[in-house]
Amino acid sequence: MTIPNLITILRLILVPAVVLAMLQAHWDWAFAGFVVAGVSDGVDGFIARRYNQQSRLGAYLDPMADKLLLVSVFVVMGFIGQLPLWLVVTMVSRDALIVCAVLLSTVMAHPVEIKPFLVSKANTAVQIVLAAVVLGELAFAVHLDPLRPALILLSGVLTVASAAAYLVAWLRHMSGYGESSKTDT
Repeated sequence: MTIPNLITILRLILVPAVVLAMLQAHWDWAFAGFVVAGVSDGVDGFIARRYNQQSRLGAYLDPMADKLLLVSVFVVMGFIGQLPLWLVVTMVSRDALIVCAVLLSTVMAHPVEIKPFLVSKANTAVQIVLAAVVLGELAFAVHLDPLRPALILLSGVLTVASAAAYLVAWLRHMSGYGESSKTDT
């Protein structure tokens, strides 16, 4: 077990603590937990690259931990009325569709490798900033009125664009269009 994997596992364990803090309106703790999770994500990635501790387990665990935290925070924020439900449903639906597409392609013996697109990386970055802004507003009793609505709109647009990009790539993959020959590595 590598140090980056241990850090990622700790981040997974942190998710229920952040959710519980949110449900109990302990915004300072929720914000702190979210920030610690974000920092730990950067730290484990740095250690993995710098000290050649990248692993197959880490390649699966790290994005799973990130997605679990982000989806959990968004769902709770939607539940308590801090984010619009349309955004939460759009985000969760996009992620569910990606998982279903990967599973379906695997079951059909045509597995697809998911590589994040630039639009998906931008989407995740905006979602992280949005979650941090909302948690920060609640923790510090401030209102960043022009920022939150703009981030909500941008997050919605990027989520739909990202879903469309993955759908197009998956359909191309499943139809055989754009694949390299079997001799390519």
